[in-house]
Amino acid sequence: MKDQSTALNVLVVEDQQSIARNISDYMEAKGHRFDFASQGQQGLDLALEHHFDLIILDLNLPKMDGLEVCEQIRKHANRHIPILMLTARDSIDDKVSGFTAGADDYLTKPFSLQELEVRCLALSRRHLLQTSDVLTIGPLAIDRQKKQVSRNNKLLDLHAMGVRILTLLAEAYPQVVTRSTLTQKIWGDDPTESDAMRSHIYQLRNVLDKPFNYPILKTVHGVGFTLEVKNEE
Repeated sequence: MKDQSTALNVLVVEDQQSIARNISDYMEAKGHRFDFASQGQQGLDLALEHHFDLIILDLNLPKMDGLEVCEQIRKHANRHIPILMLTARDSIDDKVSGFTAGADDYLTKPFSLQELEVRCLALSRRHLLQTSDVLTIGPLAIDRQKKQVSRNNKLLDLHAMGVRILTLLAEAYPQVVTRSTLTQKIWGDDPTESDAMRSHIYQLRNVLDKPFNYPILKTVHGVGFTLEVKNEE
């Protein structure tokens, strides 16, 4: 079951029932919740009447195509709803048209269900970062304004560098952040000692994970780091 902090309430606007069913079967098993529309106008009405964390929108729809649905949502919705366009149209012009209409991301068919979920989570996370100072992932809460981190409502005594590393990993969650990307974002082009990152990760683990039942900070060997949470401590 997906942790409730990362479970999404999603609207799928797709006229091919087999595709809609495959998406829902895969993602509902991960804890996400779905509503469906098979026509553009129906999808627009649902998007404006209900609260969704994300919309998966096909382009080739009967009566009102996906581009117009996207434009109307952007025009009439009272908040920004992340929209992922899902379509067989894969030309650069098609993608430009999608982004111009207001899409946040664009995935072409055929597609991987695993990639679709990761993209949906990333879109939702990006939107959350733009609307809230406090980023919550399971038992972890990061107050980006105050530069404070808590786990299970216990304030953690982290140095500024530990907070910085954890924030970067949380912003990318659930994706893996490579060592090179982490190093670049922290130190830029300034040279740093080869074991500096190792030292900071070690110190972060001692405070973030050691006193608790399971580790949140995971090393993906040969790649980088990611966060992994469970339903309960």
